[in-house]
Amino acid sequence: MVRAAVLPSVGAPLEIAEISLPEPGPGQVRVRLAAAGVCHSDLSLSDGTMRLPVPAVLGHEGAGTVLAVGEGVTHVAPGDGVVLNWAPSCGTCHACSIGEVWLCADALTGAGRVHALAADGTELHPGLNVGAFAQETVVAANCVLPVPDGVPLTDAALLGCAVLTGYGAVHHSARVREGESVVVFGVGGVGLATLQSARIAGAGSIIAVDVSPEKEELARGAGATEYVVASDTTAREIRGLTGKRGADVAIECVGRASTIRAAWDSTRRGGRTTVVGIGGKDQQVTFHALELFHWGRTLSGCVFGNSDPAADLPVLAEHIRAGRLDLSALVTEQIALDGIPAAFDNMLAGKGGRALVVF
Repeated sequence: MVRAAVLPSVGAPLEIAEISLPEPGPGQVRVRLAAAGVCHSDLSLSDGTMRLPVPAVLGHEGAGTVLAVGEGVTHVAPGDGVVLNWAPSCGTCHACSIGEVWLCADALTGAGRVHALAADGTELHPGLNVGAFAQETVVAANCVLPVPDGVPLTDAALLGCAVLTGYGAVHHSARVREGESVVVFGVGGVGLATLQSARIAGAGSIIAVDVSPEKEELARGAGATEYVVASDTTAREIRGLTGKRGADVAIECVGRASTIRAAWDSTRRGGRTTVVGIGGKDQQVTFHALELFHWGRTLSGCVFGNSDPAADLPVLAEHIRAGRLDLSALVTEQIALDGIPAAFDNMLAGKGGRALVVF
């Protein structure tokens, strides 16, 4: 039996409970978690913004040590440090065949399997495939990647979502070029990773926007050269900071209609807006036909940073070893499993960066 954070039903409070995990079968790996990040996507599963089977063990951003492997698993062995990959690619669907592995049609099929049993025998599913809010988990072999050399195991948890998403948003989706001006909306875990990645890309002016004035020091520490407290005049302020033109690139890490619209309005003619945040179906963003023609801007969605973890992790590891990427700077709080509900409340209130569950 292991302790885990279980979502009994959509909208219900998380329960910290004992669960029973099976031994790894063919093509599976059992992992003892070292740490797991509390991501907004976990909150989106909890409140029903994202729909996956429940009851479920939440958590998808984690790293740990392999305890056992099932038949046929050869790329990791007991004792290896691994990063959990919540969106494994199948390698055979159309998206995978054209190199867009982040859009794999089968990436989340594992979320529907029976993952564990509650104490009363209730079948539990793995939230976003991996069920990382637990002392241990059993996952498909393609859900684990070796931790790169030189990356502490606890820090490596952040590579599983926040860092891959933020880095990919800058380098793969927005394709920020050296000297360009970048504005990042939302200074949570992904936003902080995005700011660091914009700095790594050589962006000129890096503007952070958040509703909380208290996050300015955090944002500047991650690479922001300017800080704007979100208001009805945000787009105007950003134009004032960018030669009255607007930013070359806006990256939205919140997932609200108002911030998506503000990000779009903050860019110059021909500018690029990348939406990373996950919003609900009720978040409707509107544009009129004339402005689309006049401004010539590009608006694009971004799934998991448009990243290929197998290819991107070695690149990120090199940035970490060189001191260009500081994973610990993303973490504003270390908590235990029973601190996750409070971390959800802090996210809703716009407080802090990444809360990290440390086992």
